[in-house]
Amino acid sequence: MTHTTQRIVLASTSPFRRELLGRLRLAFEIANPVTDETPLPSEAPEATAIRLAVDKAKNVASRFPDALIIGSDQVAHANGRNYGKPGTRENAIAHLAEMSGRCIVFHTAVSLHNSHTGQTQTACVPTSVGFRTLTAPEIERYVDADQPLNCAGSARSESLGVSLLEYMRGDDPTALIGLPLIKLCQMLRNEGIALP
Repeated sequence: MTHTTQRIVLASTSPFRRELLGRLRLAFEIANPVTDETPLPSEAPEATAIRLAVDKAKNVASRFPDALIIGSDQVAHANGRNYGKPGTRENAIAHLAEMSGRCIVFHTAVSLHNSHTGQTQTACVPTSVGFRTLTAPEIERYVDADQPLNCAGSARSESLGVSLLEYMRGDDPTALIGLPLIKLCQMLRNEGIALP
């Protein structure tokens, strides 16, 4: 584990984001941001993802007055519709039925907020994901097996959800899982954090 003099906080309780940040071998803490994730009227998917990533980081800043706070959010979008976390089996099945045979763009935003200086860095990394044509029994078997109820787009590409896909196209494979590490590493280096 690499030790830094700067406190690092992940403003997320997502086990996926925790695992991804752990890959950097930096000491970090977890904080639960309480954020309303409702998109604003006429807000573009990328703008929603960025706004929520920043909100999550700033939401916990008062609890960590001298820290680098990481926020992240993801919005899946296709054909004028956003696909958030389904929450229920029925919603996940309905989402996947709509996404069957289509390309969905996952906008994954990351924010690094320095609570001491008040400066915030942000980036959004899009990933285009092609879903193959899915049958109703395939969708139900997948949802029951992988339980993707807390995943934007109702599928876990890092798990069994990869079987639903035809392709994934993007600049950072970690973005689709929920935390764009390539951009985050750049941000951390900008704050003086030593990374290989």
